[in-house]
Amino acid sequence: MSEIVNYGIIGCGMMGREHVENIGLLPGARVAAVTDPETDLAASAAQLAGGAAVLPDLAAMLAHEPLDALVIVSPNHLHIPQLKEIAATRPLPVLCEKPLYTAPADTAVIPRFEATYPAPIWVAMEYRYMPPIAAFIEEARAATGGIAMLTIREHRFPFLPKIGNWNRFNAYSGGTLVEKCCHFFDLMRLILDDEPVRVMASAGQSLNHKTESYEGRVPDVWDNGYVILDFAGGARAMLELCMFAEGSRYQEELTAVGPQGKIECRVPGPGRFWPEKLGPAPVPQLVLSPRVKGPEVREIPVDPALLAAGDHNGATFYQHQRFLEVVRGHGRVEVGLGDGAAAVRIGLAAQESAETGQAVTL
Repeated sequence: MSEIVNYGIIGCGMMGREHVENIGLLPGARVAAVTDPETDLAASAAQLAGGAAVLPDLAAMLAHEPLDALVIVSPNHLHIPQLKEIAATRPLPVLCEKPLYTAPADTAVIPRFEATYPAPIWVAMEYRYMPPIAAFIEEARAATGGIAMLTIREHRFPFLPKIGNWNRFNAYSGGTLVEKCCHFFDLMRLILDDEPVRVMASAGQSLNHKTESYEGRVPDVWDNGYVILDFAGGARAMLELCMFAEGSRYQEELTAVGPQGKIECRVPGPGRFWPEKLGPAPVPQLVLSPRVKGPEVREIPVDPALLAAGDHNGATFYQHQRFLEVVRGHGRVEVGLGDGAAAVRIGLAAQESAETGQAVTL
């Protein structure tokens, strides 16, 4: 491998551009090639990367030299087919955007793929690496004395427009509790260091996208819900999702409670959506509330350069920083295929529970 690690970007939409920008902030890394069926998007991403090669498809990408790593940022339902093509042609290190897969039938594919793929695969669970959430994860166990209850609340804007409107339909996105919420199920497993054994959910489509129509089809993605998880070790976790709450001060709020106290994390949404009339965007907060005294509030600021490079509070940069070390032959994959698959399985179980009105045993 040369001193410069060369990346290929598969998919050049909004998230693809965020990956391009954050790779550009890494010393010794560059985006060498991009591909997207939308040629205008590919050309724009190539320009953003400082002159990357624009290639017509994945086959051309896999034939392109030099490349040291790939980043899959395509629509959700394409992740598994593209991983299979990469494995059969040129198994480079891969950072694959979430969700790892969308179809229940693909659940069985992952263990076989994990056992045979000869290079590292990292599943992009960016939320782990947001500085305020990383601080919450680091301190939660000590602050609570052992977590008994964990709550994650996301109150945010509706799904943004995508090319081809694929994210409006469960068949392509995997459904809201997979597409959006796999991040949160991944966080629950990580924070509790445990696996869920039962999932109960109530969710639906109350407001968003109901008046839209694409080639005669009305979107079927849900826009709100509650999901409760029982974990093997006895802890309980709950997700509260609302996707018509873009006026909120904080987009994500995490709370963990145990015998010694409570810890909270408050994370604002993308700064570009914050109304200018309200002044500067909020700064993330960590709040520690021991049972024997009042709360302590800490601000967890994020580097402005990282805020400008994407919508995830610096998480994409820190994730890429770690992935680059893996590509260079150092460090370890922190979010592997097993983690990506577990988050999707929980999402699929939550959707089944909401559809049937029954708890689902994992």
